[in-house]
Amino acid sequence: MAGVEQKTVQDSEDGLRLDRWFAIHFPGLTHGRLQKLLRTGQVRVDGGRVKAKDRLQSGQNIRIPPIQPSAQKRDTHVPLSKEDKAFVKSLVIYRDQRFIVLNKPSGLAVQGGTKTTRHLDGLLDGLKFESDERPRLVHRLDRDTSGALLLARTRKDAAWIGQALKQSRIQKIYWALVVGVPRVEQATINMPLIKKGRIGSERVVQAGPGEKGAQSAKTHYMIVDKAAPRWSWVALMPVTGRTHQLRVHLSEIGHAIVGDLKYGEKFTGEEGLPDKLHLHARSLGFKHPDKGWINISAELPEHMQSSWETLGFNSSGEDPQFPDDLLR
Repeated sequence: MAGVEQKTVQDSEDGLRLDRWFAIHFPGLTHGRLQKLLRTGQVRVDGGRVKAKDRLQSGQNIRIPPIQPSAQKRDTHVPLSKEDKAFVKSLVIYRDQRFIVLNKPSGLAVQGGTKTTRHLDGLLDGLKFESDERPRLVHRLDRDTSGALLLARTRKDAAWIGQALKQSRIQKIYWALVVGVPRVEQATINMPLIKKGRIGSERVVQAGPGEKGAQSAKTHYMIVDKAAPRWSWVALMPVTGRTHQLRVHLSEIGHAIVGDLKYGEKFTGEEGLPDKLHLHARSLGFKHPDKGWINISAELPEHMQSSWETLGFNSSGEDPQFPDDLLR
């Protein structure tokens, strides 16, 4: 039986519920056994007692006691239907021996939770292809955010991606439709964030100077096109990966994302624009361990493509590039 371990929460795991973190790292641990370890204080986060539903923050340390083999659950896995397998395979936009990239649709949760029974994590067995292993989630997108999502096909490659994300070696570009036109065409938002509120109803807000629990958060943005003065198409490049970072940063500078009910205003579908979140993970770029630099782009979801057509935005050409001076 192994001794006590200490594991650090990665940036890609920021915002993950503690019980989901254990399900990923210790899939054999039963929920009942985890609850007992929590009740008796054997599992702790940064030295303090926690609950299964508590959300983790990157950089926190998790104390993990010895886990006996008897605590592991039997395999109760239910095979996927043909329809589910076909659906999840239809999302694949890139695949090789090490990685898979999906174009996640808006409305599909990445992981399960309270009242969320259908989610991407539950469909990953449909992406084994020639491998015996199911791919692993290494970062997340909000339920209503669409776009490029990177999966690792082995534990080793999951660790590689986790380290690359931590060191900001994976370039992620998002496209958003925002309310109004930012005064500065291109800039960097460097604004620390903090979660506040009760578990289950937390909000991420701008942190005050020196506020305990604040996390640094940095986003590059540039205006790609605009239907002034009402709307702007904005490209975003997050340097850090905090929960709701892009949504909060844009809201705090006065240009909330269209359809963002949590951090923006209620949207009434004016001018024929769909009443859905207009935030899309457009592309992922990174230096592949075997192939050099690769860049994978995800097509806009139907509701955003409709808005682009309504506003006269052209997304069919080459993607706009961030200027080097902004990224320094």
